[in-house]
Amino acid sequence: MTNPTFGPRPGYTDPAGLPPYGGVPVPYIRASLGGRAVAYLLDLLFILVFTAILGTAIFFVGIVTFGLGWTLFPILGISGILYSAITVGGSKQSTIGMRMMGLRVVAPESGRPVDMLTAAVHALLFYVAISTFLLWCLDILFGLVRADRRLGHDVLLGLAVVRV
Repeated sequence: MTNPTFGPRPGYTDPAGLPPYGGVPVPYIRASLGGRAVAYLLDLLFILVFTAILGTAIFFVGIVTFGLGWTLFPILGISGILYSAITVGGSKQSTIGMRMMGLRVVAPESGRPVDMLTAAVHALLFYVAISTFLLWCLDILFGLVRADRRLGHDVLLGLAVVRV
């Protein structure tokens, strides 16, 4: 039986002595695919609540504006994208489910935050991939074969989901 050596793995940078968060390379602090899946399932609950609150607000705006505000109901169809744009594009860089799992979305080279438009496109690409079985399998395959566990839509936009 061999003695396992502890410490940083070959090819990875030891985070000791590096600047906080932004200086640590993504392969060292990558997020697990399981953590991302659980975060998404949690986010589905939060999107449901967000959609209910948004729908109620649109209903009351419609009453106040004598029905004119009810033209905003189609926004409910993109409430998941709005939720992601607001939360991932905000100061915390993560959805509520991601925060519960200790994850955040960053630019992999610099660790910089994501703007709202990029966060919205990231969510849109995710929902397009998950709505089509073949694209979803291809998206997951990217995460399984890459060392940094970035999915296909992450690679397309140059983003990474990392542990905090």
